[in-house]
Amino acid sequence: MYKTPGGFLVFALAPAFFFLACFYVYPSVFNIQTSLTDLGIFTLRRGGDWIGVDNYVELLTSPDFRRVLFNTVVWLTLAGVTVRIVLGLALAFLLNSRTLRKWRLTTAARLLLIVPWATPPVVAIIVWRWMLDPRVGSVNAALTATGIVDQAIPFLSDANWVWPAILLIITWNTLPLVTLTFLASLQSLSSELVEAAEIDGAGPLQLLRYIYLPHLKPAIVVMVLMSTFWTFNNFVYVWLTTGAGPGLYTNVMATEIYIKGFIDGRLGYSAATGVVMATAMTLFGLVYLRVVAKRELVEENK
Repeated sequence: MYKTPGGFLVFALAPAFFFLACFYVYPSVFNIQTSLTDLGIFTLRRGGDWIGVDNYVELLTSPDFRRVLFNTVVWLTLAGVTVRIVLGLALAFLLNSRTLRKWRLTTAARLLLIVPWATPPVVAIIVWRWMLDPRVGSVNAALTATGIVDQAIPFLSDANWVWPAILLIITWNTLPLVTLTFLASLQSLSSELVEAAEIDGAGPLQLLRYIYLPHLKPAIVVMVLMSTFWTFNNFVYVWLTTGAGPGLYTNVMATEIYIKGFIDGRLGYSAATGVVMATAMTLFGLVYLRVVAKRELVEENK
């Protein structure tokens, strides 16, 4: 029987839409519905009573939520993504440099870069927790042996050091992906274009501004967006490193969902927090892409 192209396309995409509905649409709708109830972990069989937006009002007016939001946006996301993007660019330029090629260290450097990326996050966190331990950790042993500090630093329990320690672990484990993305973009740049600019007298800063960064812009845009999504929603690094401690000093939105839902037993409130997280990331993605698209349109019209 003859099938129209449109009908065949719908038939071919039906399995994808089915799984999309099963794993994204239905859970999202169920989560929103749960967030409007007082469902608790001990009242699952009975179900929760409808309370409207009370969970959202409590969440958005809570002083604890403001601290959690600050930790998530400023420490975890803004600082974490900025460090990875800047270091990723620096390492990409280093791995693509003529110096490494001259000394035939390019392959070895890239293999070393892959090691952190190939390490599962859980394993990386366990190793770093041992290394940062104030009693038996190798980091404190090295610092005290060289006289940099007089006594061991409890990196994961001292409020002055705990966030830098968490960012160190996240950066070590996730930086290779950012670096390799930028490196691949650099290697796609025409060498003739760079050589022509150098012949015309362009210095390193001019090459960076007018050749390299414009070429890297699409990769930077994508990595900033994806890194922000991955980091803002991350649960593993903070929870397995500090358990949101000391106290709740490093509590972020992902760990707040776990604590409220599975420790305090407030599944409705936990669902409301999840809805706020998803809404915030959706708005960020829309605004970010709109701003980027607008800038590109302006540049094309120049």
